[in-house]
Amino acid sequence: MRRAVLLPAALLLAVLALGASACGGDDDESSSPPPPPPPAETETTTTGETDTTGGAVDGAAVFASAGCGSCHTFTPAGSSGSVGPNLDDISLSVDAIEEQVRNGGGAMPPFEGDLSDAEIAAVAEYVASGG
Repeated sequence: MRRAVLLPAALLLAVLALGASACGGDDDESSSPPPPPPPAETETTTTGETDTTGGAVDGAAVFASAGCGSCHTFTPAGSSGSVGPNLDDISLSVDAIEEQVRNGGGAMPPFEGDLSDAEIAAVAEYVASGG
């Protein structure tokens, strides 16, 4: 009867010993956590506006990606559209440009909902500053 108790106890100790060694119980370097990822790169910006992810918004990039140059001539962007006003010849405030981009008007569609507030502000600053 005593032998019947010792065998399960011995098996239990063997299983526990194997489990402890498999769990990385030693202090070697392989058990240390991986290093943190490098910080994300941010885009160069023409304004200080930031997008919802915390990165800087580039007004020139917004102008290009939103397709503004297909309708507007704007020398800094290298565009020669002829549907909308020539942006080289306008003298509007950032706020007026922002309102036009946000709400549209005339043949221009509204971009609110398609562009974030930060993108609208960045492209308005880009156009108002002449690039």
